[in-house]
Amino acid sequence: MDVFDNAPEQALAWHRAGRGAVLATVVETWGSAPRRTGAQLVIAGDGEMQGSVSGGCVEGAVVLEAAEALEQGVQKLLEYGVSDGDAFAVGLACGGTIRVLVEPVGEVLPVDLLEALVAARASRTPVGYEVSVSSGTRRLVHDSYADRFAMDRSGFEKEGEVFVGIHNPPLRLAIVGAVHIAQALVPMARVAGYDPVLIDPRGAFGSEARFPGEKIVAEWPDEALEEIGLDTRTALVLLTHDPKLDDPALHLALRSGCFYIGALGSRRTHAARVARLEEAGFSAEEIARVHGPIGLDIGAAGPPEIAVSILAEMTRTLRRGA
Repeated sequence: MDVFDNAPEQALAWHRAGRGAVLATVVETWGSAPRRTGAQLVIAGDGEMQGSVSGGCVEGAVVLEAAEALEQGVQKLLEYGVSDGDAFAVGLACGGTIRVLVEPVGEVLPVDLLEALVAARASRTPVGYEVSVSSGTRRLVHDSYADRFAMDRSGFEKEGEVFVGIHNPPLRLAIVGAVHIAQALVPMARVAGYDPVLIDPRGAFGSEARFPGEKIVAEWPDEALEEIGLDTRTALVLLTHDPKLDDPALHLALRSGCFYIGALGSRRTHAARVARLEEAGFSAEEIARVHGPIGLDIGAAGPPEIAVSILAEMTRTLRRGA
């Protein structure tokens, strides 16, 4: 979702305020384009803008085209070549080409469709915005383009006829157990694009001194996870070794849609965990969702390397499935 920032929300706010709004979306790139496909710029009727489609190379031209599109009530499909000189100015080694779809809100992009898109994003519901560039047909999709959702990859389908903009919720990581591994995993996960939250009712572990500036929930894991929510863009990592803390969280996770569940422990510890889950009534298929022992087998030694193995396994599961 970082690709889209809050452009749909801002466009809706400006439209409702009577200022007029235009959404400009990168729909295709070639070469070293400054922004990836799906990046958005929103322009108000008075020229104020937010976001970017090129890192500054062509924004001025897009704003002028947007003003004209808003006045005429039409969509535009623009194409720009970014010269080597301009590319160097925005930190690229060479130039590229981008295509930008310009959509005035109301006249082209229906307000009710934009409202539904904003509502889906607010509820952390993955949604695709599908538009036929020739016919102008627009709709939101939820059950199509599984590969695009998995890879966070917007782009064209049907031989360049239909553009699909992927709006995935931000990634989250819930960590049960504010242990040494978590001290390494939290900053790594943030660099990888996750919003991490630590859960540990043991004050000596989940302290500000051990995790300065981090979000720490000092509640029992099942209560904390009920409040946080476990959805398809959330990973759960269990690091306590304590069944009293881990098992209630596991029960919630196995009944949720979270994309990754990992639990620390040896093979013997995991076998005991599996037995407890079977006794609790979980099926073999459900239990198989738990990655245990946690992390890819990379021969990790020490908490930082274990954290690397966990993040690698999370990434593989997110992008390639279990």
